Amino acid sequence: MSDLIPPLVSDGQILAQVNGCLGLITLNRPQALNALSLVMIRDMAALLSHWATRPEIQAVAVLGAGREGKAPAFCAGGDIRFFHQAAHAGDTALDDFFTEEYRLNHQIHAYPKPYIALMDGIVMGGGMGISQGAKLRVLSDRSQLAMPETGIGLFPDVGGGYFLSRCPGHVGEWLALAGQTIAAGDAIEWGLGDVYVSTDNWDSLVTALCNSPQPSAEHVVATIMERADLAPTADPKAVAERIDRHFGLPTLSAILDSLKHADDPWAQETHAALLKRSPTMLAVTLELVRRGRALSLADDLRLERDLVHHAFHLRGAARSETVEGIRALAIDKDHAPRWQPAEIDSAEVAAFFTSPWELDSHPLKDLA
Repeated sequence: MSDLIPPLVSDGQILAQVNGCLGLITLNRPQALNALSLVMIRDMAALLSHWATRPEIQAVAVLGAGREGKAPAFCAGGDIRFFHQAAHAGDTALDDFFTEEYRLNHQIHAYPKPYIALMDGIVMGGGMGISQGAKLRVLSDRSQLAMPETGIGLFPDVGGGYFLSRCPGHVGEWLALAGQTIAAGDAIEWGLGDVYVSTDNWDSLVTALCNSPQPSAEHVVATIMERADLAPTADPKAVAERIDRHFGLPTLSAILDSLKHADDPWAQETHAALLKRSPTMLAVTLELVRRGRALSLADDLRLERDLVHHAFHLRGAARSETVEGIRALAIDKDHAPRWQPAEIDSAEVAAFFTSPWELDSHPLKDLA
């Protein structure tokens, strides 16, 4: 059995288990809401590569370790404190993080065996990156999905330009720009989840996957589906119509103007939220989602790798919108980021979409 689990380097931040035909990966950094570190990314990639070659493993499931007495988190994203420190230190591990994370995202989307994401609790940023490529995305009452990167002066990466742009209508633009959190019903309606299992049945599902006999991939799926139910939801179609009215407009300024002059509380709250974001990164985000509709996953990830390089290096750490956004949220916690410039500079936005690499030297050049 031991040769089914390769040596791991994350010092327990990733736990691996084999139950019959099922390989289980547990994100084990609960005190940080299972946010991804570089060593976690490396361990996940190594496990998936190893299990892809082993006929004994017919399916893989990934879940987040729980916190005693606290709400669950599947994965709250990447380790943004590390981003801040590494950017100021000029640490090349920052570049390694994004290159290897995006490779892992692509690996999951292309995985040759059923990959199942058990998305209980918080699923944000990097957590979406390791779940949206799953063959089966399982949600609960406690699932809270979001791509909140604009709140820290970044953009929805980890394939966000690809999977958000494929939401119906202009829901993707709204989720990308506003960073809105959605629950299971809306996520399933908008193509960001597949199956709902109620909280009452969640523990028995996890216990069955970890301990009950799992002789085949079909049995693994059946274990989940026998506990599946209809997800509670409001009226996502009506919400989507309201979103399309504003977020289908051609430019960021038109979207903001439309929200500003609408006389309903939702539009006013959305407008107020967007005004707190970096104008530059909102413009980059909108352009990413609009371009993403015409891109393959590999091309989208290559574009995102360009964008994240510029997010940290175009101006340098001292003037990076992303470094400033992380400072305000997680370092000084003053929640008062000083965006610069306060207005959109179209030339700077265009510079984000110029790759710093030739195609044959791009760090993700080999993604198919």
